[in-house]
Amino acid sequence: MKILILALSGIGDALMFTPAAKVIREKLPGVQMDAVVMFPGVKNIYDRTGLFDSVIHFDFMAEGAAKSLKFVVSLRGKYTHSISVYPSNRKEYNGIQWLIGARKRGQVAYLRSDGSNLGWLNNVRITEDDSLHNVVENVNLVKSMFGLDEAPLHPLQFPLNNDDNGFADAFIKNHLKGGVTRIGFHPGCATFKNHINRRWEPEKFAALGKILKEKHGFELMLFGGPEEKNLRENIMAIAGEGVFHEPASKSLSQSAALIKRCDLFITNDSSLMHVSSAMGVKVLALIGPTNTAYIHPWTTEHKIVSLELECAPCFFYSPKPLECSRADVKYKCIKELSVERVYTEAIKMLDRQKM
Repeated sequence: MKILILALSGIGDALMFTPAAKVIREKLPGVQMDAVVMFPGVKNIYDRTGLFDSVIHFDFMAEGAAKSLKFVVSLRGKYTHSISVYPSNRKEYNGIQWLIGARKRGQVAYLRSDGSNLGWLNNVRITEDDSLHNVVENVNLVKSMFGLDEAPLHPLQFPLNNDDNGFADAFIKNHLKGGVTRIGFHPGCATFKNHINRRWEPEKFAALGKILKEKHGFELMLFGGPEEKNLRENIMAIAGEGVFHEPASKSLSQSAALIKRCDLFITNDSSLMHVSSAMGVKVLALIGPTNTAYIHPWTTEHKIVSLELECAPCFFYSPKPLECSRADVKYKCIKELSVERVYTEAIKMLDRQKM
């Protein structure tokens, strides 16, 4: 048996497949299991888990159609089973899995746009359940693929190494005050398909940071990828000098090691929300249009701050861009989430830590 995992969607989605990958390793010891990933951060995670024999990074978007087809054909006939991680409801992903040609091809049967996205090209299906977390959907797909009656629901898998921990310890020693509460922030999230509208405004992150610094003297750190550099600089400029630190991590795993040493992580619905969950950190998640059943922080203490409007959730897994149907305030669910509300919830979570 040779298994290929297609983790072509984002970092958070790939991380939420790791409990299912661990189930495969536990239930089917000795099988070959490789992964194809599209983002360097996913390769960083998957290499660290030790769950995969090989993690192949190929950027389909950057390489173009001709090189992508050549790459996919090079995998054809090498695997008996393939699984497309949940969620990955795109015709391109289904076409790639079909071209690779495994005899058994696993993919969730989506409630929305499944047929138009060629979901029928797969032959091991479970029906999407909007009430289930992504981790559970992935484990259920693995159970169906391999005929498993039972399977544990593991935490997210993202081991760190000595270099990661050394970076984090050195940063704390050189830049942060000892014995002071540390809070991490992620003000970004994915921007494709109009998802930038899932973000809490940078002005509010700046205002929240300023309050936490001036009232409590906490050590505050801004995290995010290189593509979010301008966002972080904007927040730091608004907040003023000395409010935030910006760690110069060189990899996702270095950031994860520093996140692990935070007392609280405040974040949008983003990849780093899931990384902080994998690190076992308290998470304060600011959620607007997303179905929280899908993506709430997994197996870690957390609080979701949401306005819980009657129109939410409005984002479900399909290729359609995020849109807001409200006539009064577009994306009201995240735009009208106040700094005072988030501050209050943050202090509550930190106070519980002292009890």
